[in-house]
Amino acid sequence: MSELDRRRALDRRPVLDRRQALRLLAAFGAGGVAASGLSACSTGSRSPAVESRSPIKVGLVAPRSGINKMIGDELINGFQLYLALHDDTLGGRRVILVTADEGGTAESGRAAVEKLIKQDRVTILTGIAGSATMDAVREVVESSQIPLIGSNASPTTLQGVRYIWRTSYVDDEPAKALGRYVSDKMRGGGVVALIAPADQSGRDAIEGFRATFGRSVGSEPVYTPVSSAPGSDFQPYLESIRRSNATAVFAFYSGGQAVEFVKQYRLFGVGQDLYAPAFLTEGVLLRDEGDNARGIYTSVNYSPDAANEANRRFATAYQKTYNAIPTTYAVAAYDAGLVLDMAIGAAGGGEPSPQAINLAMGTLGSIDSPRGSWQFNQNRTPLQTWYLRQVRPDGGVLANVVLTELTTLG
Repeated sequence: MSELDRRRALDRRPVLDRRQALRLLAAFGAGGVAASGLSACSTGSRSPAVESRSPIKVGLVAPRSGINKMIGDELINGFQLYLALHDDTLGGRRVILVTADEGGTAESGRAAVEKLIKQDRVTILTGIAGSATMDAVREVVESSQIPLIGSNASPTTLQGVRYIWRTSYVDDEPAKALGRYVSDKMRGGGVVALIAPADQSGRDAIEGFRATFGRSVGSEPVYTPVSSAPGSDFQPYLESIRRSNATAVFAFYSGGQAVEFVKQYRLFGVGQDLYAPAFLTEGVLLRDEGDNARGIYTSVNYSPDAANEANRRFATAYQKTYNAIPTTYAVAAYDAGLVLDMAIGAAGGGEPSPQAINLAMGTLGSIDSPRGSWQFNQNRTPLQTWYLRQVRPDGGVLANVVLTELTTLG
């Protein structure tokens, strides 16, 4: 066991069931963990030292409309919450936050990043929901030497970068976390049907699942058309799966497409157990999917029930501020604020340059995150724990309930 694994084992704390966690959060909320943090967000509460330093300009890129608007909302909420709880400062400097709409295409995402760099002259970038956008902005970011702390998209094609860090995961890891579990559950044999959009994220998910399943899944992947609208027709694909000899289904969908997929999965009578990365039932999607989502298994790197002090503070504040349970998207964006806070502070006195902040990112070590402690690996993504959960009744409502720990990846 490595030193990091030993430290992670010592740091790992038990996971509360959902009802215990919500009662705990309600108690903290009444006492005002969030209220006390958020009420401090005024210029007058900052120290003279903070006021005397020049502010730092941060560009936040996220979709504001379309099928990924839900993801964009969570990325914005998580990052803004970190700022609110830290007096709108990072590394002891006031923050000027400039937001830009990523849109629904790689081209619109690249245009947003170029505007933030060339016109708004930001020192740091964060956000990015779409893998196609991340691929499209790679050269812009690397050539400008402006650090990008991505809080969602991280395609497997993103290798050898110097100025792009991610606080989320590599796109194939949620599927990798499930592959071995499903394989073990199907020791007696069987076929897994694989279905995902025909884009980089979909291909990453399918290949990630195959990599850890450890043997042939017994069927060829089905890739569905990529759509920028929520009204996708999955009927022919689902009818084919229903009539097949598959004993389980692995799927990758997010945003508006996830809701349509889950509803149609039940509508067309597909009876096989369904496994997917968390995005299929995450956040407000589960509310929209309703009883159609019952029984779905997903992998996730964060549970709002995690019993650690960082999560109590974050989840309480998030619930109080947005009247919602935080998601994996929100915690990754919150952690983007956390690592920037640490890196800017470590970059030294004077006015820290983008290059100095980027160098400091590589020295951060363990991150005390709401998801549990993690640290950047050589590929500038987190080494972190993954969990299995299932949609089931909990306290009278359907919820994503954590069942067990799956693995550590990164």
